[in-house]
Amino acid sequence: MSAASAPPSNDLPHSALQRLSRHASVLSGQMQALSATLFPPASKKALRSFSSGEVARFVGVSDGYLRQLSLDGLGPVPALSNGGRRSYTPSQIDELRHYLAASRPKDALSFLPHRRPGDKLQVVAVANFKGGSAKTTTALYLAQFLALEGHRVLAIDLDPQASLSSMFGYQPEFDVGEGETLYGAIRYDEARRPMAAVVRPTYFSGVSLVPANLELMEFEHQTPRAMVDRPLRGGELFFRRVASAIAEVESDFDVVVIDCPPQLGYLTMGALNAATAMLVTIHPQMVDVASMSQFLLMTSDVMGVIEEAGGRLDYDFLRFVVTRHDPNDVPETQIVALLRNLFGGDVLGATVWKSTAIANAGLTKQSLYELEKGAVGRAAYERALDSVNGANVEVLNLLKAVWGR
Repeated sequence: MSAASAPPSNDLPHSALQRLSRHASVLSGQMQALSATLFPPASKKALRSFSSGEVARFVGVSDGYLRQLSLDGLGPVPALSNGGRRSYTPSQIDELRHYLAASRPKDALSFLPHRRPGDKLQVVAVANFKGGSAKTTTALYLAQFLALEGHRVLAIDLDPQASLSSMFGYQPEFDVGEGETLYGAIRYDEARRPMAAVVRPTYFSGVSLVPANLELMEFEHQTPRAMVDRPLRGGELFFRRVASAIAEVESDFDVVVIDCPPQLGYLTMGALNAATAMLVTIHPQMVDVASMSQFLLMTSDVMGVIEEAGGRLDYDFLRFVVTRHDPNDVPETQIVALLRNLFGGDVLGATVWKSTAIANAGLTKQSLYELEKGAVGRAAYERALDSVNGANVEVLNLLKAVWGR
């Protein structure tokens, strides 16, 4: 038998389509098994407890103050290790915030920093269409950081690849059914659902999620057809549908973080119209900067079209977030300097460093906020977390400025 007529190896189906289908099925099964191994017994993630030192930083009091509360029997009762170290569960942190707000009413807003009447909902779109710019990582860390700071956060995964959903413990092909993505709340037919029906809780206290899967691509396919089939006016305009859906649950949240798809399609245009602020992630490599140039040109053209059609694009702030930055790399440092020279204060002062700690955490679908102490090297962990927190604090301060705080 000649090599050309030999049967394919590994007993795989002959056609490319059959091979792709089988590979997808095998990989999905393996990912589900891995998820069950990582997060037994119900294959669901759970958030760790936090040390009293961490909680003190989140809440804005001293560790000594928390120790005294514990000794006086006030507030939630922390768990005590054999060495006398105190730790709080996420629900206890929330309980502590409410206790402090009630016992110190003059400082209540610092302990429970929810939106006040008249404070508009902040919708932060994280965007770029260049792969590897850490767009999903930026959205994940921002959402979790804001929740740890006491805010009620809705994370919306608009990327059909569903990486953000996976990081929150939802495997898109198994855990997200038909009509359970944002598409369910913005579709054009009678199957459209209320936004509240697609918002689900997460293991991360303070963060709710609208998950994603390949179903989101239906909006890209159906929108041109809908525009041809019937005239779309007012709330029916495709780019207003995301904002309309978010408005249905506005009273439940302080901040919405949207992980945009890596292309300027109808979903992205909807997110840009719904947003009150925009973060553009950029990896400081010349090829990424060149790609971002095209992204900015295309985005400005798209936003111009949306405004001409009556869209609202009055952003409270737009910032560039330098990600995966190696501060010891001279060419990267030069690119960061170039970006600051070109864009001035629109570039966040803090850069998020390239770190094995962040990468290693991602391997187990975790963030640095979730890792148990000692899971990675202490020095690497602290350097990475400081750089992430530096960027997130700047964004939080921008949000506070919008609210007049």
